[in-house]
Amino acid sequence: MQSTKRIWRASHHANERPHGRLRDNQITRIEERMGVFDVLKRVGGSQIEGRYDRSFEPVMQAFCANFAERGELGASVCVTHEGRKVVDLWGGQASSNGARWTRDTISLVFSATKGATALCAHLLAERGLLDLNAPVARYWPEYAQAGKRETTVAMVLNHTAGLPHLREPVRRGGFYDAAYMTDLVARAEPFWPPGSQLGYHAFTFGWIIGEIVWRITGRSLGRFFREELAIPNGLDFWIGLPIDLEDHVAELHQSQPDETASVSRFMLAALQQPDSPAHLFLANTGGFDFASREARAAEIPAVNGVTNARGLAGLYALVANRRLLARPAIARLRKVAVTTREDATLLMPTRFSFGFMKSIDNRSLPGADQSCVLSGAAFGHAGAGGSLGFADPRARLSFGYTMNLLGRGILLNSRGQSLVDATYRALGYRSNLEGVWKI
Repeated sequence: MQSTKRIWRASHHANERPHGRLRDNQITRIEERMGVFDVLKRVGGSQIEGRYDRSFEPVMQAFCANFAERGELGASVCVTHEGRKVVDLWGGQASSNGARWTRDTISLVFSATKGATALCAHLLAERGLLDLNAPVARYWPEYAQAGKRETTVAMVLNHTAGLPHLREPVRRGGFYDAAYMTDLVARAEPFWPPGSQLGYHAFTFGWIIGEIVWRITGRSLGRFFREELAIPNGLDFWIGLPIDLEDHVAELHQSQPDETASVSRFMLAALQQPDSPAHLFLANTGGFDFASREARAAEIPAVNGVTNARGLAGLYALVANRRLLARPAIARLRKVAVTTREDATLLMPTRFSFGFMKSIDNRSLPGADQSCVLSGAAFGHAGAGGSLGFADPRARLSFGYTMNLLGRGILLNSRGQSLVDATYRALGYRSNLEGVWKI
């Protein structure tokens, strides 16, 4: 059995682990196996803990820099490579009462939930129970109303189904009632002929895929996900959070507005065009309060997943290492299915495969946090405020990042992107100037 080698980067005896509060910038690292470190570090007012592989030290450094330089409040990051967990870090503040972000802290990840929901659909397709090219109405006959008879499951997954949101006003608290919302969706008339245009289906994506899963399996999306993916693989990930886990949920905080930042076209449309998908996306939500217990308890399969970085990275590790889907299915997820210079909802360039974002490079556009720059082989999903999970099957890589200080935009901010960039650099990738990370 290999002996443990201890390395201290602090003023401690070599056989003594420190206790109590660490001083600013004081770090303790313990090498347990060749190149694997435990870390306990103080960065300003935040304590960073976890484990990382020596070759991924740039990710640890970027994570610490987020707290020191980019205003991170509380967060977790996890990376797996070739089936092995190489980064698992957490730290900072979980709530305004001073509670620390611990290994078991979980948080709302908004649209990063869509990746989990999409994988449920692809798992059913893998089992021969769902045909992605079939009409939604084959599984959910009521969906055929109002010109949606020819809408396919694939159109829903790639955001071309024509139903980015609902025109009919959502009643107060309606988002928490899945039966009510699916009835609204079934009756709704599409904004454009299904399949003819790309527009992000921010909420409807989850209700449609969720209803298909329920019609095929007799299980709600949240239950199917827990029983088929989360529990068998030990993932701390819920779509519909049990009440006994509420104490583990991080308190969400909004970033302070930057008066010098340019306003995105999406925000201008949301403010000025009341009939637009952008406005309806933000305004027609029945008073949806994403920070409430009601929002976490319901099953809203597009936006209310609760997990940590380990849960996101663990989920995507299933496809990065071909443990869940066969090679042809993974090839389908890697390929860009649709792309546009102006998403009908977000009013910016977007790129999707079937259920997942591909690398989106909008760094030249005015407005904050409109990009998510990955490799060309990667697919995953960001969440509003900056959370992210993705798989890169070519690199046999999976990644997860969660936090409780929300960025100003709807994709990654500098905190999450810095961690993605450090991960790819650790693997020898050299450039992302062309909108994707390349060797």
